[in-house]
Amino acid sequence: MAARRFWRALWKGFFYSVGALVIAFLIAQLWFYSHIFYWSRYRPETTAFMESRVAAKPGLKVQQAWLPYDRISVHLKRAVVVAEDAKFLDHEGFDWEAIQEALAKNQRKGKVVAGASTISQQLAKNLFLSGERSWLRKGQEAMITWMIERTMSKRRILELYLNVAEWGEGVFGAEAAARHHFGVSAAALGPEQAAWLAAILPSPRKYVRGRTTPYIDGRVATILARMEKEGAQIP
Repeated sequence: MAARRFWRALWKGFFYSVGALVIAFLIAQLWFYSHIFYWSRYRPETTAFMESRVAAKPGLKVQQAWLPYDRISVHLKRAVVVAEDAKFLDHEGFDWEAIQEALAKNQRKGKVVAGASTISQQLAKNLFLSGERSWLRKGQEAMITWMIERTMSKRRILELYLNVAEWGEGVFGAEAAARHHFGVSAAALGPEQAAWLAAILPSPRKYVRGRTTPYIDGRVATILARMEKEGAQIP
């Protein structure tokens, strides 16, 4: 009898714990979705990524100025889509072909050397997540990406990404990037300037104003060629 009561109490405790975890999970997803819904109409004042940068480097001055989609150079929109997510208009948040190719490449190299994040996934990370790498974080990123794609238009996703992406130490968004690197507004960026900004996106803090490398020069040339050849469809 005592043994039966013990096991009954154990199972009850287990189910209560699972139930509490499920409720906490659902509350967290509701919190994410409420922010996504709000940001589908209004601009974010800051992002988790910006806050993590400031926390890592106290005193860092954040440069950012919001620019509406129509006032961002079409060259920058095309360059970023070509460089970061060529199938942006066609997928629903995940480029499965690119993911398979990245997994195969990483397996051949025996380490992570390639990624396959779409612009929607990168926006999810910028808005909500830290730079931590774990399967739990990747799972949450996937859920946020799914919510973003079903709540926002492709135009809004690209507008948000271009306004919050990191383009240097404390430099966030297209307007701040254009001012910081070239001394012009994001509306005035030419093809070469846009291609250079797109080329440094994977590691923006490595490249300071007026400095380039043979690798970046090659990336710029590739991006410009693809912009000219493929036209880079944008929303």
